[in-house]
Amino acid sequence: MTRDFIQINDFIVLLEYADSKEENIDSCGFDEDVIAFAFYGAGNVDLKVKYGAHQKSYNNTKGLAMSFFANENVKFIHTVSKHKKLSCVVILYSLKNLKELPDSEREVYSQYVNELINPNSDYVEGPTFFMDHNMQNAVDKIFANTYEGPARFLFLRSQVTELLSHFFAKVSGSAKDKTKTIKNTDREKLYEAREILTKNMETPPSIAELSRMIGLNDFKLKKSFKELFGFPVYKYLQNERLIKAHDLLSSKEVTIQEAAWSVGYESLSSFSNAFIKKYGFRPSEVKS
Repeated sequence: MTRDFIQINDFIVLLEYADSKEENIDSCGFDEDVIAFAFYGAGNVDLKVKYGAHQKSYNNTKGLAMSFFANENVKFIHTVSKHKKLSCVVILYSLKNLKELPDSEREVYSQYVNELINPNSDYVEGPTFFMDHNMQNAVDKIFANTYEGPARFLFLRSQVTELLSHFFAKVSGSAKDKTKTIKNTDREKLYEAREILTKNMETPPSIAELSRMIGLNDFKLKKSFKELFGFPVYKYLQNERLIKAHDLLSSKEVTIQEAAWSVGYESLSSFSNAFIKKYGFRPSEVKS
């Protein structure tokens, strides 16, 4: 696993990346009291958080946005599945530095993540949910950008600001978490549906076929999938297609046409338009 630390004003951006042919287990921690916001763009990672005699587990973290307080007594253990890369953006604030924020920002943190500012344990979980389309796009752009020097700094700062804005907008507007109403048995079926889509993005099943494959009716599949993962079924599929296409183009081993075909696009113009809409630049700019 590789980690890139970028200091931006009063916070640190940690970019975590892993892509291995074998299962990868990695542990890390912090050397001071921090408040963090983690956005798992990709990876299908299992995460264990150990603190004292306690342990908290997070499974299927792909698409997860989570917030937490942690100190030096906490250890984070990532188990990254083989052939399923991890990309994660973590925004870190030193707890002591929060006092230096402008009053308006400090008020936002006090209102929505007060349990993190005033922790009662070595590890405290704050608001946690699956990202919506806007948040996922911001994470994808961070890992797709090729800027260097001051331009990269400015770009990261803008994307981090966007991520936090979406995060707090979601928290402030979600007094009731709809995902809590999804039964555990249905939740597992939805994870299965997501996995089927990811493995068959070139020729995906129809909604009716997918419903039969996982044992949920059409209505419940469409409604619960969006509630759990933040995307309608085929919007999620399109997003995954474009991420894979970007990875293929970055490898320099395929043409733009081959990348489009490999993820299920028959029309090169449709592929290019969708790619530009997501990333803000043309597929040819990745190849250059």
